[in-house]
Amino acid sequence: MMTVYNFNQGIGWASSGVEYAQAYRAQVFHHLGVEAKFIFTDFISAQNIEHYTANLGFKDEEVIWLYQAFSDFKIAPTTYTLADLTETFADQPTKVERNGDKVIYHFNDQYYVRAILRRAGSEQVLRAEYVRSGNLFHRDFFSYGCYMSEYYAPIDGKAKLMVRRFFNEDGSVAMEELPTGDNATFRLSGQLLLSKEELITALLERLSLQKGDVIIVDRGTGMAQQILAHKGPAKVGSVVHAEHFSVNNTNDDHILWNNYYEYVFQHHRDIDFYITSTQVQTDLLAAQFAKYNQAHPQIFTIPVGSLLELKHPTTPRRPFSLITASRLAGEKHLDWVVQAVMAAKAQFPQLTLDIYGEGGERAKLQQLIKDGQAEDYIHLKGHQNLTDVYQGYQAYISASTSEGFGLTLLEAVGSGLAMIGFDVRYGNQTFIRNDENGYLIPYEIGETGEQAIHALTTTLVALFAKLDLERAEQVSYDLAADYLEPEIEAKWAQLLKEVQADD
Repeated sequence: MMTVYNFNQGIGWASSGVEYAQAYRAQVFHHLGVEAKFIFTDFISAQNIEHYTANLGFKDEEVIWLYQAFSDFKIAPTTYTLADLTETFADQPTKVERNGDKVIYHFNDQYYVRAILRRAGSEQVLRAEYVRSGNLFHRDFFSYGCYMSEYYAPIDGKAKLMVRRFFNEDGSVAMEELPTGDNATFRLSGQLLLSKEELITALLERLSLQKGDVIIVDRGTGMAQQILAHKGPAKVGSVVHAEHFSVNNTNDDHILWNNYYEYVFQHHRDIDFYITSTQVQTDLLAAQFAKYNQAHPQIFTIPVGSLLELKHPTTPRRPFSLITASRLAGEKHLDWVVQAVMAAKAQFPQLTLDIYGEGGERAKLQQLIKDGQAEDYIHLKGHQNLTDVYQGYQAYISASTSEGFGLTLLEAVGSGLAMIGFDVRYGNQTFIRNDENGYLIPYEIGETGEQAIHALTTTLVALFAKLDLERAEQVSYDLAADYLEPEIEAKWAQLLKEVQADD
């Protein structure tokens, strides 16, 4: 039976489009009856990885975490409780403090155990930190039992990690990690692995890849070489999630590939297929391979997302309402959007903007909104399930200057929204029909923030003053129809059929 192995690095609460693309793909494979595994290779300790993966809809049994793959501990939610933890104490605590998501058990003035809870008020314990004389010396991490422990020593006044152990369900050690500078050494079943790359190789060998299996590389940094060297009879494909080359450093004689894809592009003879999410990118990539490498690799166009259905509002859309949704990251230029809405507010007093998502720019955006006295009409809504949210708005606005696809753009047109975005590859050009369902704003690389904000403001005004919003709604729905789930599932089924036919 064929298994599709999907390789990625990390995952978190504020996941990128790569993780959302994988989550959509997982749903497609469920419907097609294809067995799939999603492999994450980053070390994650702030949270039980299951909470991240389950949050995006992955099934526990289809997730493989590199650091837990060599034990018999299963990917599972944290169910270990404070009661389970206190049963391990040799002595009764002299004092117990509870504060939000932390419970501290004091045993004397020099020693305490700090339990970090799954959330404030819960009984589930993510990890326990053991501190003596002000020094952290031990941490345990829990799901349904202790799956990992860290041991520290005080060096130069700081807790230095000396060893990390990963356990089997019976408490025996499955793997040890010894930090060594920028890398690590791993002790595993009689093996001594001298780097994380060797650990990834060990995982590939453990997978026992068979003829008919397919590997899909979503992020290849630090592992693409190992995958190609140890893929066995499996087929390997690479997904292109973003702009794949540097426009400014490309001329008629030379192309500078995006460093995230450089290795898999250079080794195109060893890659069985590539996947892009738009036909525009497929055509461009194919032309560049032919021109710069005299190569003609197999490239499939499969959108990274699909729509279960078109979403129609059950009540009238709120007039002059805008929505945008993304990671709160600098490259999304949400500060431009905020300032453009503030400027356009003078002409449209009813104008509102809701920003969905989380990320490192939250505090900066909140301050910008506060300084502009816009808190009553611009709101940071956080990370939410937007399935039944988009259709309440009139328009979607994006200020990103590069989108490989743009899942939120797809979701917005699937809810019939009018659209605003810069005329840049690839997502905006895919989902915005200029003067029909919205406006593509001319954009030059390197233009100033002031120029971009002015252009966004002018376009916002035009949207509500000139655009036929009823017609825009229908154009968006018509465009979105090509991305309904059966259409995308058929593309994946065809890809797997063609790839296996090459055996």
